[in-house]
Amino acid sequence: MVLGTVLPDLIKNANKDWNFHPEKHQELFIENPTHYALLKGWKRHLEVDLIFHSSAFFIAEMAKLKQLLLPILDNSPVRPSFLSHIGVELVLDHLLVENAKVNINSFYDHLQAVDDHSLNTFLIKCGSADTEQFFKFFNSFKSSRYLLSYQKLENISYALQRICMRLWAH
Repeated sequence: MVLGTVLPDLIKNANKDWNFHPEKHQELFIENPTHYALLKGWKRHLEVDLIFHSSAFFIAEMAKLKQLLLPILDNSPVRPSFLSHIGVELVLDHLLVENAKVNINSFYDHLQAVDDHSLNTFLIKCGSADTEQFFKFFNSFKSSRYLLSYQKLENISYALQRICMRLWAH
């Protein structure tokens, strides 16, 4: 289930154009326990996102950051609302890591234990025609232990820059 809770974000990072909705086709995943666990994690991710993104805290902090970003992003293709949204999430990720609310090594141990064959089948059932692209990203994400970079606050700006570079050519 750990992978399922981060799978929507991993998929978007692997290919920004992918829009899978396994929660709309649950019957495809019920019979296989691994697929069902991934689906449960996926649905948990969606539920938490809905609650968090509509919280007063998130909305207020995003608005504050957006106001700081507006003059910097003037005449930029980068949308201030998008960057403030991601920025707040990354700062919170940093705080979770910094305050040991998330055990990064345990998280990556869970990802290493994933059965690639089952994950591949799950992705195909979701509608992926190119699971190789996902696994290239996923394996790189695991081997780099990217979340360890969140321990240092200064790495958050680098992460934001990389996200923008992936989405906008300029």
